[in-house]
Amino acid sequence: MSQKISSLKITKNYYEKTSWQRGAVVCGIDEVGRGCLAGPLVTGAVILPPGKSHPQLKDSKLMTPQEREKAFLWIKKHCWYSVGIINNRLIDEHNIWQATILGMKKALVHLLASCPLTPECILIDAVPLNLFDTGLGHIPTYSFTQGERKSSSIAAASIVAKVTRDHMMAKYATLFPSYHLQKHKGYSTQSHKLAINTHTHSIIHRVSFLTNIVTPQESDYAEQQTIC
Repeated sequence: MSQKISSLKITKNYYEKTSWQRGAVVCGIDEVGRGCLAGPLVTGAVILPPGKSHPQLKDSKLMTPQEREKAFLWIKKHCWYSVGIINNRLIDEHNIWQATILGMKKALVHLLASCPLTPECILIDAVPLNLFDTGLGHIPTYSFTQGERKSSSIAAASIVAKVTRDHMMAKYATLFPSYHLQKHKGYSTQSHKLAINTHTHSIIHRVSFLTNIVTPQESDYAEQQTIC
């Protein structure tokens, strides 16, 4: 059962605290990299131990890289976690929405295969998730906006996904130095688009995302040619 919940109705860690009072757990899921032009989409899934959280489990976008690394170390020490990685070819083949769903299911199935506890529910940032084709359809799923700020489980999943993807992009940067991936992590920055126009795309770029990418210089040139 998948339910879309208004985040206005949710107090911080409502689902976690409700489950922890019964000695149960919940699972948080979040993804990173949906809007990128290059590299994989990475999904994190995390189960916090009953009653245990950390002040650094917050919106990963509001954290410095050093803060994320520190929080990730805490997660690795105290929590059950997993990732689902969907490469650029699968994104091109299935589209980004289906790739996101696939990544979330992949992370969740891997996590529950190693965790001795079954979560009472699954919390997702914004994206509705139907699990009836996974054998986990009996577990309720709740999706809501601002998930990283409303749930420490979702925040932890976001941190896992972000740190994992950043590490991958740093390695790709050494293999494809022309694109400066270490700076923008594959997102659609002006410098990234200029590099694509200059060097064409690499094997880790999402070809389906590259249509109509024109740098300002090329746009000006095309306009001049039209006028002439």
